[in-house]
Amino acid sequence: MDSIKRLKDLFSKFPAVGPKMASRFVFHLIHSSPTETQELIQAIQAVKNNILLCQQCFQPFEASGQQICQICGDPGRNKQLLCIVEKENDLISIENTKKYKGLYFVLGNNILTLRKINDQDLRIVPLKERIKNSQFTEIIIATNPTIEGRAASTLVEMALKELPQFPTLKITHLAKGLPIGGELEYADEETLDSAFEGRK
Repeated sequence: MDSIKRLKDLFSKFPAVGPKMASRFVFHLIHSSPTETQELIQAIQAVKNNILLCQQCFQPFEASGQQICQICGDPGRNKQLLCIVEKENDLISIENTKKYKGLYFVLGNNILTLRKINDQDLRIVPLKERIKNSQFTEIIIATNPTIEGRAASTLVEMALKELPQFPTLKITHLAKGLPIGGELEYADEETLDSAFEGRK
């Protein structure tokens, strides 16, 4: 296969990257210096070699001899709050508000490409185990206001109802204000803050 076409096809598999953007990436690399190209190769290798998924929340983090990320290992976080998000960027957006001090659970990035969503796609079993072995009193379902996000929210709620502590769990959703069809990672911090404050 032609090397330009092969690289373009690989870039096109990235989220939100279409054929035109993929072509720009390829030609940028062609015109880059050998040093810049090598830096990119090394950075990609470092991410694949050094990044782990947290065993509790599934957020990627830099390997440091620990099995859980900095957030899950922080004794100052509120252990009674669990915020369920679709993907890592949603978690980062919420953290950037500096208002939420609880813990997280990442359902999985592949939800964005799915129309028919099932338990395996959303890490439902690990989620139930996480909640069973915890002291959570409130579960915040912070999925995106999209078709996939609403489907994920429904599956999560069904799973929570199967837990022995369900009668004592407070289940909330982010307040209205986030644009329908939008995603948390693109919301400004003030909008996210208001959505958390008004959750119900």
